[in-house]
Amino acid sequence: MQKETTASRYLACERKTVYLLLMACAGMMGAYTYVLRGGVFCNAQTANIVVMSIAIGQGDWGKGLYYLIPISAYLLGAFVSEALPSPVKRLGLLRWDTCLVLLEFVVLFAVGWVPLSLPHQIVQVTINFIASMQYNTFRQAEGIPMATTFCTNHVRQVGIALAKVVRKRDRAAAARGLVHVCMLLCFFCGGAVLTFLCPFLQEKAIWLALIPMGLVMVRLLYADLTFEHAQLERKPSGH
Repeated sequence: MQKETTASRYLACERKTVYLLLMACAGMMGAYTYVLRGGVFCNAQTANIVVMSIAIGQGDWGKGLYYLIPISAYLLGAFVSEALPSPVKRLGLLRWDTCLVLLEFVVLFAVGWVPLSLPHQIVQVTINFIASMQYNTFRQAEGIPMATTFCTNHVRQVGIALAKVVRKRDRAAAARGLVHVCMLLCFFCGGAVLTFLCPFLQEKAIWLALIPMGLVMVRLLYADLTFEHAQLERKPSGH
């Protein structure tokens, strides 16, 4: 019997290299909204909920209720990314994962044209929306549960891996932990590079994120149109 290879076991959208690139892109999005678009992180919603609770606790209902806007955008992103895969699959052209990356590429390109003089909330809500869709769509990298838009889970998984290595000399745990370390490094490097170039590129600094996103887009498009076209019905791990 022919031995199953990694390439046949996992789809292109599940490969670790794709997730590393998505993490770099997410680091850039997070740095971009914090440095240039109002000092907020749009990749996740914990901070927004905390700030909303603080504002309401202090009696500032106007400020507190404002945070329902980005939270709702994130919620809508999750809803859309859960509702669209089936209709997209029925078209038989591309996988939903590929369509999402195409959408993200277009949105990030458009964001680069939004002047810094306009209200930052326009860009913040837009990135809330696409970050939520990405988080809900890309769930496992070659069988390893992942979050591609923030780092908390990766830090936790590194801690778990370290404990297993110390207690049990678990080589498999060490390998998984190393994957999470690489994800963290990609996120960090993406954020650091974009931050360094923000003063020079201003609002167009987000176009740097098109580099890793573009590489993912090309890879997934190629897979969908060629060697994985017959597997468009197959769900990625974790779905």
